[in-house]
Amino acid sequence: MKSLLVGASNLGLSLNTGHVKALEAYYDELIEWNQRFNLTAITDRNGILIRHFLDSISCLAALSPTELSAGTRVIDVGTGAGFPGIPLKIVCPDICLTLLEATGKKVTFLEHVVELLGLQDVTVIKGRAEELGHDPQHRERYDWAIARAVAEMPVLAEYLLPLVMVGGGVLAQKGEMAVAETRRAESAIRTLGGHVRRLIPVELRGLTETRYLIVIDKIAATPEKYPRRPGIPAKRPLK
Repeated sequence: MKSLLVGASNLGLSLNTGHVKALEAYYDELIEWNQRFNLTAITDRNGILIRHFLDSISCLAALSPTELSAGTRVIDVGTGAGFPGIPLKIVCPDICLTLLEATGKKVTFLEHVVELLGLQDVTVIKGRAEELGHDPQHRERYDWAIARAVAEMPVLAEYLLPLVMVGGGVLAQKGEMAVAETRRAESAIRTLGGHVRRLIPVELRGLTETRYLIVIDKIAATPEKYPRRPGIPAKRPLK
C-alpha cells in the first residue's frame, strides 16, 4: 500500500499497521464482491487505494481531532460501498458511524464488511435521506453528515443539513466544480439552516484534478418541511 501511505503522508496523515491491515482486508472484500455485484467502477488496485481509500481519509484535512473525538456521531449519506465512512472509521475508531445507503446489495456488502473488520458502533441503514431526515431518531441528531459524489450541492444540502444538530456540520467531498456548485447553493444552504465555513482544496497523489472539501456549519434549525419527499430535491433543487 505504498501509494496510499505516501499519499496520506503528503496530506499530513499517518497510517499505522492496524489501519493498513484493515484497509487491506477491506480491499480484498471489495474486489471479491465486485465480481458478483456492481459496487464500484474503479477496479484497479491503485485506483481503489487513491480514489477510494485516500480520498476518503482526506476528509481529515478538514476535521480536527476534537471534531471526531470519542462518541462523535457521524452519518455517511449515500455511502455506496462504504466511502468515505468506512476508511474514516478505520482511522478514527472512536466515532459512532451510521452508513446510509438505498441499494440493497450494497447494504448487504456494508453489513458484511463491518462484521468482518470487527468495527464497533457502526449502524447500517437501508433507506433514503429524504425519509431519514424526518425520522425523530435521526433528524438533527448527528454532529457531522458527510457525503461523496451523491448530488450537486443544492440537492446535497437538503439531504444532509436536516440530519445535523445545530452546532454540528456538513462535509461534502467535491471535484473541480465545487466552487461554482457552492455559490449556486448558498441560498439553499441558508434556507436549510447552514452557513458555508470554507472550501479546502485537496491534492491527492497520482491525480491531476483538484478535490475540494466543503465545510458547512449548522447555525439554525432546518424548517420542518425539509427535506421534501423522495425525488423532489433532485427534480426541483432549492434556489
